[in-house]
Amino acid sequence: MIIVDKALKACATIGKSVKVGMIGAGFMGRGIANQIINSVPGMELVAIANRNIDKAQRAYLEAGIEDIKVVSSVTDLEDKIAQHQYAITDDAMLLCQAEGIDAIIEVTGTIEYAAHLVMSAIAYQKHIVLMNAELDGTIGPILKVHADRAGIILTACDGDQPGVEMNLYRFVQSIGLTPLLCGNIKGLQDPYRNPTTQAGFAERWGQNPAMVTSFADGTKISFEQAIVANATGMKVAKRGMLGYNYTGHVDEMTKMYDIEQLQELGGIVDYVVGTKPSPGVFVFASHPDPKQRHYLNLYKLGEGPLYSFYTPYHLCHFEVPLSVARAVLFHDAVLSPIAGPVVDVVTTAKINLKAGEILDGIGQYMTYGQCENSDIAINQNLLPMGIAEGCRLKRDIPQDQVLTYDDVEVPKGRLCDQLRAEQTEYFASSKTLVLAH
Repeated sequence: MIIVDKALKACATIGKSVKVGMIGAGFMGRGIANQIINSVPGMELVAIANRNIDKAQRAYLEAGIEDIKVVSSVTDLEDKIAQHQYAITDDAMLLCQAEGIDAIIEVTGTIEYAAHLVMSAIAYQKHIVLMNAELDGTIGPILKVHADRAGIILTACDGDQPGVEMNLYRFVQSIGLTPLLCGNIKGLQDPYRNPTTQAGFAERWGQNPAMVTSFADGTKISFEQAIVANATGMKVAKRGMLGYNYTGHVDEMTKMYDIEQLQELGGIVDYVVGTKPSPGVFVFASHPDPKQRHYLNLYKLGEGPLYSFYTPYHLCHFEVPLSVARAVLFHDAVLSPIAGPVVDVVTTAKINLKAGEILDGIGQYMTYGQCENSDIAINQNLLPMGIAEGCRLKRDIPQDQVLTYDDVEVPKGRLCDQLRAEQTEYFASSKTLVLAH
């Protein structure tokens, strides 16, 4: 990854910067804008779209840019890009369609809205960097199929925990070990948290209470680990993951896992709570060669059979521009599905739910998400968490019960449902073809 910095400096030297459009200007979007504008030579944030245009303006202003132009058409945006002027708009489709933009950073945290944006960006052959595990974990595999057909990169980002895990996974593989567990370190896991309980924390850090709730109630980490699973082929050891509580160092946890079970499953994704170094990520891996295991012991990684590798931090928006450079300059994805879904995030009742109620969204009051292996989720007709918002309940559901499609009426006409159905059919057909051969 270290070659990216020199590649960007070379772009700056020859005056051919990577041109980026960003959709979403919330807490993380503002951080990304500031990072690109003030710390990344060879990259230009040429436009920001947000449904509340004042937030798009704020992102530029906080980064020190005051000469900002409002645009309302593709032609107008293309003109501003050609004139090296910064543009904002409340119509995100303009960024997807305009010439002169190499890549889109999608930071909305939405699913239905983001699905439309990503499909448009694919149609106009823009590389796409997602800071949106929720979208990726719901319909990422079929979006990747469309992106591949268009010849563009669709990827999650460096800095967010899934990207950090994947970088570590690739490193561990590259030195000859076999990754058997990709882990995420958390400080808190309480499925019953809601925007009211998290309001104080959200206000302190200037974040959205629903987003903060999705961190606390386990939904976010479920989506994050699901997309790592889909990028590696790993599964979960059980619904909801193992989720050990351990207050020591992650290196000490290698004896807590059954290596034979890990190998049988082809590796697992998991999380731990309270472990150091927090909030980092880790990979546990094995090595088949006893000679190399002797060296690993010499290098203080222990006697095995599992060896611990970790990154003690994740720096979110600081690293997102690196993902853009990898996609545009090297055609390299940080993290993308390798095929169909391996792990899904399924909808679970946070409270006792009543027939006739309409489900609220991720990080709200009614539901939380749990990881489940996709073959089980499909066989049991479980309702994906990314699809749940807006569904009307047909019957009462007790707290902590997972929901199925049979329990709800799904809103009509949503693109996310169409893509989800296409994903299920496409990969079922692909599996049938493989079995036939």
